[in-house]
Parts: sequence; structure tokens; C-alpha cells
Amino acid sequence: MTESVEIRRRRLLFRAEHRGFKEADLVIGGFARARLPDMETAELAEFEALLELPDQDLYAWIVGRESAPDDVRGPVYDALVASAIAVSKA
Repeated sequence: MTESVEIRRRRLLFRAEHRGFKEADLVIGGFARARLPDMETAELAEFEALLELPDQDLYAWIVGRESAPDDVRGPVYDALVASAIAVSKA
């Protein structure tokens, strides 16, 4: 049985807001709240793949502490990094 897009978005939002440590919850969850409603199917798939990555690695790449591997980078990842930079400058 296939999952509706709205249920998938809610599931991804929950996962984004419950990463395992507060900083990641805020950065990734904030991005998800703002962007998930407008994501197309391919973007949802990319975001879902990002959420499968280890919390500490993903957060380190997003905030620029470490360089992300090429296979992680994509339009959603780039938007997530840009969002984290904007939040840090606010």
C-alpha cells in the first residue's frame, strides 16, 4: 500500500524534528517545517535520504564543520545548508 504525500510529509517532519540532539532538531526541523509543504516527490525522496544519515555527520556537514561527500549533495541538501547559514546569521 502506498503512503499519501501528506502522511509522508508528516512522517518526515517528525523525523526531522526528532534527530537526537537539540541543535539538529532545530536546524533540520526548522527547515522541514518551512520547506516540506512545497517539496515535490523527488525532493521528498532526497530529504528522506538525508534523514537516513547519522545525526552527527549530517549536522557537521550542514553547519560546515566537515565537508559533505559528493553523494550527499543535491538541491535539497544545498537548500538545507543555506537555511542553516541564514539562521546562524539571524
